[in-house]
Amino acid sequence: MTNTNQNTVTRVVIVGGGSAGWITAGLLAAEHGQIKPGGIEVTLIESPDVNIIGVGEGTWPTMRTTLHRMGISESRFVEACSASFKQGTRFVRWTHGAADDIYYHPFSPPAGYPLINTIPAWLECRDRISFAERMTPQAKACDRNLAPKQAETPEYAHVLNYGYHLDAGKFAMLLAEHCTGVLGVRHIIDHVNLVNGEPDGDIRSLTTERNGEIEADLFIDCTGTASLLLGRHYQIPFIERKDILFNDSALAVQIPHDDPQGPIASQTNSTAQAAGWVWDIALSSRRGVGYVYSSQHSDDEQAEQVLRRYLGETSSIDADSVDLRKLSFRPGYRERFWHRNCLAIGMSAGFIEPLEASALVMVELAATMLVDELPVNRQVMDIAAKRFNTRFTYRWERIIDFLKLHYVLSRREDSAYWLDNRKSETIPDSLAELLDLWRFQAPTPRDFSQVDEVFSAASYQYILYGMGFETRPRIGAGAMADSQKARALFEDNDRMAKRLLAQLPNNRQLLGVMAERGLPGHDTQTHHSIRANRGNAA
Repeated sequence: MTNTNQNTVTRVVIVGGGSAGWITAGLLAAEHGQIKPGGIEVTLIESPDVNIIGVGEGTWPTMRTTLHRMGISESRFVEACSASFKQGTRFVRWTHGAADDIYYHPFSPPAGYPLINTIPAWLECRDRISFAERMTPQAKACDRNLAPKQAETPEYAHVLNYGYHLDAGKFAMLLAEHCTGVLGVRHIIDHVNLVNGEPDGDIRSLTTERNGEIEADLFIDCTGTASLLLGRHYQIPFIERKDILFNDSALAVQIPHDDPQGPIASQTNSTAQAAGWVWDIALSSRRGVGYVYSSQHSDDEQAEQVLRRYLGETSSIDADSVDLRKLSFRPGYRERFWHRNCLAIGMSAGFIEPLEASALVMVELAATMLVDELPVNRQVMDIAAKRFNTRFTYRWERIIDFLKLHYVLSRREDSAYWLDNRKSETIPDSLAELLDLWRFQAPTPRDFSQVDEVFSAASYQYILYGMGFETRPRIGAGAMADSQKARALFEDNDRMAKRLLAQLPNNRQLLGVMAERGLPGHDTQTHHSIRANRGNAA
């Protein structure tokens, strides 16, 4: 059908499915789709031959808002995606490599943050208690595999802040079902054979193998590393950052839990190795495990030995018999993300190693900005594109800084990988300047230029002080007053930890209740509480 007003944005075509494509489609359709008066037409074209790359992904707490905004029940999501709760990341052997080298980056902010500077007060007791344990009950809850809330807590609400671990394939299927069945997204399974439009002009349409020519006013490239529209058609350069973040390879595997009814971890486990690190993600149904490494510091055979050794140490499976999946990637991002009437979201825009689970949150942030600032017509699209490109270039650079921080702070000297990561020429100037500053004052929101930073000053505090960074703050009257308030906050935190450890159910209990609630036709109002299974779980 021909658009009678060529300037008005009324049709959006998304090329590519997976998490990136369907999250974008869901948010667009929920806010602007044809289920609302005057809504736009949202079409998603998905190749029948492209497999989802995800091997069991972690999300940030932002995913709760994303799912709620789309209108998906949390219980339905948990049941359909074999999801589990993620309350942060547990880092093992990152600082000096010993067996007791462990710290947490939890999702709950430090006590008093950002109004009260608690760092001087914590420095007085840092030899007796870790930073995360002093600042939030979440580390202790993770140690005990506890859930972040109770059965009676409303969907998407929390006692302790949380995101999810999920099965990426099942997640895409749930989103596709919801987007097409509830939100009115048009789904076309077909090959895109031709991009119609000059490389120095707008894209007019796409020619597909079976559905012919498909026109739109805005095209979203979610074609992964192929970057069919932004990369291949428009030739937007890719800025590689392997000089800063060395990791460019991964081996991955899915394995069963040793005990199908055993504990489910509350966090992503990240264990440092000689040339990278191993992720370990527990879903309700299985574990997803992988080794991310630098091909400059390890060959594939050495990497395979590392991962199989880890599997042998942490599970009862025959580690030598499992099939490992090899992944390769170029760490970096596109010079621009929105060019003319084409916007890239997901791996078509960029990708870096999965440390701190930044991939899905960048999809969420990009789709959310598109939805919130969707241009009404072509005349203002270039303004929206300029704003988007500025914002997301900054965000990619800050993510790289934050991930590099983990390597810069390490004191491991057992391999060239760790030594090379600390060479000054591999450290961005922006990060080096902040580290110099933070030797004399703790990170605060004032150290960053955006209100909605991808990684807040609180996240920097957890990594810095989890890895033993030394801050020697100037002690003035204000700092002394804050220290008194901080000690009261620490006492409150201790009391809260005791209460929550006695009251919160474990992950498997709560996930089981939520999964049953999420089954089609189940009446959530009549389901029994966890209280029936555990008297002190109220």
